[in-house]
Amino acid sequence: MTVTRDQILDELKRLTLPDGGNLVSRDMVRALSVDGSQVRFVIEAPDPATARKMEAIRAAAEELVQALPGVEKASAALTAHEGKPTGVPRSAPAAPAGGDSAPSLKIGGHPKPQTAPMKPAGIKHVLAIGSGKGGVGKSTVSSNLAVALAKQGKKVGLLDADIYGPSQPRMMGATKRPASPDGQTIEPLTAHGVTLMSIGLMLDETKAVVWRGPMLMGALQQMMTQVKWGELDVLLIDLPPGTGDVQLTLGQRSALDGAIIVSTPQDVALLDARKAIDMFQTLKVPLVGMIENMASYICPECGHEAHPFGHGGVAAEAAKLGVPLLGALPLDLETRLAGDAGTPIALGDDKQAAAYAALANRLIEDGLA
Repeated sequence: MTVTRDQILDELKRLTLPDGGNLVSRDMVRALSVDGSQVRFVIEAPDPATARKMEAIRAAAEELVQALPGVEKASAALTAHEGKPTGVPRSAPAAPAGGDSAPSLKIGGHPKPQTAPMKPAGIKHVLAIGSGKGGVGKSTVSSNLAVALAKQGKKVGLLDADIYGPSQPRMMGATKRPASPDGQTIEPLTAHGVTLMSIGLMLDETKAVVWRGPMLMGALQQMMTQVKWGELDVLLIDLPPGTGDVQLTLGQRSALDGAIIVSTPQDVALLDARKAIDMFQTLKVPLVGMIENMASYICPECGHEAHPFGHGGVAAEAAKLGVPLLGALPLDLETRLAGDAGTPIALGDDKQAAAYAALANRLIEDGLA
């Protein structure tokens, strides 16, 4: 029996803090994820001074959760909120349990002039995954495709390029902050066999990023060129919605090997998907193909198949453009639950995992991973 998020929070409420309240009522529990019998979470203190006094509470919280039925291992990290202005990375939080440290370099700022493409050495292929609009499941597709490729034995990187709304740390179950021992390079995290980098790993997840374009471009440049990606068969870039600065910069300066477009079947989503396609064509980025997400819904009670967003719209658009339809993915509750828990559905062996495995195999057969 798998422990639930609510059960864990209820248990943590039992741990009273010296100055009143508990970890839950004081909103100090962050990045809680459940991976089968493994539970991970972060305790965020209001400031570093308080964090230095909370090691006993961290250990007690970890012990409480590990004692719950269905939990084999619990891991609690301790960090601190710096209280800096909105959108500014915390440069020196308390070190999480295990000795990892946050990067000492600053993220954002104007990009540095450069003539070479932003394609790190050692990466064979760089693929952008875009949609033209939000809400079509692009980030879910990106994380699961990365995991599916890793399960096939490929060396995969995943860059969350959505600076304003990063979601990959939650979907991939990553809670630690990347280290930067020299203040220049960034050591990415590894989750489910995927090398991961996101600005969400460096910022308070409750704070908005209030940056203008130059700072946005500076952060993107850092994540492309200062991260120690290592040797990769493919780097997947989860793009933000729209056709703005991030897409333009990557298309012009990152030597993209191709772009994958994700859309739901209905006309409203396809309107924006067409704009994304036109953008990549204008930038002369090859279109690898299209993915129809939320293509159908199978009722778990009666097995009836419904199409709440229509059916076949993406397939028709792909045929019109003369590009491959890489796959059609269902609207599925388990996929959403797995993403929220930080354990992508592609890790399993059910029909949804098989669908992502087929997508991964398609890219491998096409020589793109």
